[in-house]
Amino acid sequence: MDIHDMTGLEQLKWMIEQGKPPAYAELLDFTIAEVEEGRAVFEGNPSEQHYNPHGVVHGGYSASILDSCMGCAIQTVLGRGVGYTTIELKINYVRAMTKDTGKIRAIGTSIHAGRRIATAEAKMVDSEGRLLSHGSTTCLILTSPAGS
Repeated sequence: MDIHDMTGLEQLKWMIEQGKPPAYAELLDFTIAEVEEGRAVFEGNPSEQHYNPHGVVHGGYSASILDSCMGCAIQTVLGRGVGYTTIELKINYVRAMTKDTGKIRAIGTSIHAGRRIATAEAKMVDSEGRLLSHGSTTCLILTSPAGS
């Protein structure tokens, strides 16, 4: 079966089973750990390669993983041939990260998936469950016209 003939949840489960995360996941050193309908969990390992000039992990690291996690939470509730794109993203940074933070988890949950708009929220925690950041997103649902 072609990945484009799968539901969003089937696509993500296939990626996990095949060990084929999105290409940029390697750059940021994260993976899709779990998916179920309405929920996606990502795990990552912040390191010095993610540092900003202040010697802590750049906020873009959290933003990228949270954006992906929330988008995939929405993807889990989409049907065949339906996609999405982020149209709004809000991140709140609670605690700085360094290479010593260890493994992080981003847990995304779909809040609403309508015909044109979907929303989700997520939180990022360290291995001890301490909140590092949290956010919300609004996504545009993309459907292709019949026959294209």
